[in-house]
Amino acid sequence: MRKSTFTAWLSLCMLIIPMTTSMAAATEKYNPDDQSHTVGQSVDSAAKDSSIMLPKSLSAKDVKSKKRHKISKVRKVVRGFSSIDTAYIEPQAYIYTVMLQNTNTFEIYHISNGKGQEVVFAPKPSYKVGPYIGWRWVFLGYTIDLTHLSGEARQDLNLSVYSNQIGFDLFWRKSGDDYRISQVNFGKKYDTSGMHNVAFDGFHSSVRGFNVYYIFNHRRFSYPAAYSQSTIQRRSQGSPLAGIGYTRHSLDIDWEKFHEVVNERLGKGYLDDVTDTALMRSNVEYTDFSVSGGYAYNWVFAHNWLLDVSLQLAIAYKHTKGDANTEHKGMFQEFDFRNFNLDGISRIGIVWNNMRWYAGANAIFHAYNYKKKQFQTNNIFGNVNFYVGYNFGSIHKKKKNKTKK
Repeated sequence: MRKSTFTAWLSLCMLIIPMTTSMAAATEKYNPDDQSHTVGQSVDSAAKDSSIMLPKSLSAKDVKSKKRHKISKVRKVVRGFSSIDTAYIEPQAYIYTVMLQNTNTFEIYHISNGKGQEVVFAPKPSYKVGPYIGWRWVFLGYTIDLTHLSGEARQDLNLSVYSNQIGFDLFWRKSGDDYRISQVNFGKKYDTSGMHNVAFDGFHSSVRGFNVYYIFNHRRFSYPAAYSQSTIQRRSQGSPLAGIGYTRHSLDIDWEKFHEVVNERLGKGYLDDVTDTALMRSNVEYTDFSVSGGYAYNWVFAHNWLLDVSLQLAIAYKHTKGDANTEHKGMFQEFDFRNFNLDGISRIGIVWNNMRWYAGANAIFHAYNYKKKQFQTNNIFGNVNFYVGYNFGSIHKKKKNKTKK
């Protein structure tokens, strides 16, 4: 009896103790007098759930960190333009340079019709010489046109910017009165040798435009090494190129003056057998939009020596407005300037560069073509440059001075 009573009492205690503990815990949790404890727990609970229910506010440190991250991204993109593989390209060790350069400009216009008759106009080559001073990628200089010291000089601007990743050409040319009739062809049975290299002041032209292109293998191939001497190519390497371009051409030809020259040099009545026209004056203007692709190769054929050859071909759409004031139909009248054609840009350069001294030569030529059944025109222009220069102002010394400070 005692044993069973003790067992019953022990079982009762085992049931009461857990219930008492649970009630005490419940009383502690929901005690209305202990408001600070309850509110604190509620705030903590709300804070834990706020990451899901409410947007988390950014601290000042977080904002600064995000700004720094964005700036670092921009810096990374900018540095990418000059990023190189030093196993192939050696960066420039100097900040400044002085250079003496001779620039020779050439230009030719070839005009023909569907009958095979053609006229070629070309000015005398222009020879310029002058000094330049450079800081990193920026060159400033002045050249004197030795061929037009007393006459009307051609106006031209040619700017080429070479970075490892992107290249840019900007050009503007306007002719003077120094064109010559380089060639005339009215057919095999006509002797036009008397027209060769005759001065002609009735031809005026202007060209302005730009080209932008991307260099795909820019970490191992260096255009600056060949054309701006800001790096040195140590191992041979090539790269595909892709770009876009825009040019605007203007031709103003006085055909009445041309006929006067023909009559004077070949005899009166000569044109009556060749054509039934009396073209008085022609003016042609056209714009050229192009997408280009090509390849460039740097050949390191000896220590400190480099030869670069590159070619870009462009598919160009030409929108042209032309008018001709004529009395009758003639050989240069029937044409329509709306077509796709093939243009091109070629570059070749050779340079010796030991980092302190450099010397070399390069040539850059642009070719623009329009061809249709009754009319065709081809324009080629470019520059050939010879130069010698000296670099100074070591980058490493500047860095050392900054470190000491």
